[in-house]
Amino acid sequence: MDVRVCVMFSAAVLIRFVLLCFGVYQDQNLTVKYTDVDYHVFTDAARFITQGTSPYNRSTFRYTPLLAFILTPNILLNVHFGKLLFCAADLLCGLLVFRLLALRGVSRSSALVYCGLWLLNPLPIGVSTRGNAESLLAALVLSTLLCLESKRRTAAALLFGLSVHMKIYPVTYALPIVLSLAKPPSARGFLRNIMRCLNKDLVLFGAVSASVFISLNLTFYYMYGWEFLHESYLYHVTRTDIRHNFSPYFYMLYLTAERQWSAGLSIICFLPQFLLLLVSSLAFHSDLPFCCFIHTTVFVSFNKVCTSQYFLWYLCLLPLVLPRLSFSLTRGFLMLLLWFVGQAVWLIPAYYLEFEAWNSFAVVWIAGLLFLLINSFILTQIISHYRPADVQTKKTN
Repeated sequence: MDVRVCVMFSAAVLIRFVLLCFGVYQDQNLTVKYTDVDYHVFTDAARFITQGTSPYNRSTFRYTPLLAFILTPNILLNVHFGKLLFCAADLLCGLLVFRLLALRGVSRSSALVYCGLWLLNPLPIGVSTRGNAESLLAALVLSTLLCLESKRRTAAALLFGLSVHMKIYPVTYALPIVLSLAKPPSARGFLRNIMRCLNKDLVLFGAVSASVFISLNLTFYYMYGWEFLHESYLYHVTRTDIRHNFSPYFYMLYLTAERQWSAGLSIICFLPQFLLLLVSSLAFHSDLPFCCFIHTTVFVSFNKVCTSQYFLWYLCLLPLVLPRLSFSLTRGFLMLLLWFVGQAVWLIPAYYLEFEAWNSFAVVWIAGLLFLLINSFILTQIISHYRPADVQTKKTN
């Protein structure tokens, strides 16, 4: 293996190890704890699994029981097992990004630089070392894309079915995947075009991914009943989260929380997401990693709930997009700075709301709208300056 690759990954491992050790010290000695509260939720759910009861006995555990099963070593071996697992998945994401970039024609030296944007990024490092499970899903999504790019469609279907089971948002990738696998229509008539689209690859992918998703859901429904379906899936559809977050909808949902029609309003909030995802699927499905990046950014930016850890959903895909952007490094730096400024503008009133009990709900909401505008501007800049591989090849020739 290239020495530079070894140095990069060794540095990434060392940083995570140091933060894990510091986290143990901070949890034991300081008032403000390092470990994410979700990690305690995961661990408690795993404890109920080892006791032969339901993980949903732990309130606020709204994930698949598979996550609790995976983290039973937290109880049986060591409480820090999960953090080590999440860090390993975090590092795996870096390796998957490196391999995907190589498949997409990026040189090893450039791929290593883009890979470093994930491996040395403070946000994914902090999220995984604090005990959040987002890196597991990021690894599943990147593995799915790697298998699709390398034409290993059965493995891709298995991973896709598992990723949708773990967290529902990757289901938004289904349409661009279908469109990328389907053969383009011809002038042979409607029925022949349908048969042309339903080719072997598409049918195989759909059958395998659906089988994985349905099998896991039936298994856990048999074990935990309606509670599993509600906490893992239905809760997130009808969820009305009135806590302050980056979402442009949070203040509206806060003000209407006591109304009878609030649940219906919560569902209507999915409409802008749906329309934007449909348009982006039709426009960009020929370049699947880029389309998935657009999908995820749109989904997170327009979601009913949007917190900092959700940013990892599209940040893990960003290194796959960067090599094909035509704007200058200065423009890229300014957009990154603008993104951080948008978060800072939101965090100031959010701090006073959370810790000083100021009535700054409206200011937080306005800051959230500003952050949405910033994200939308950056996304339009990325789309307008993105150059697909075929365009780059023509320019080179």
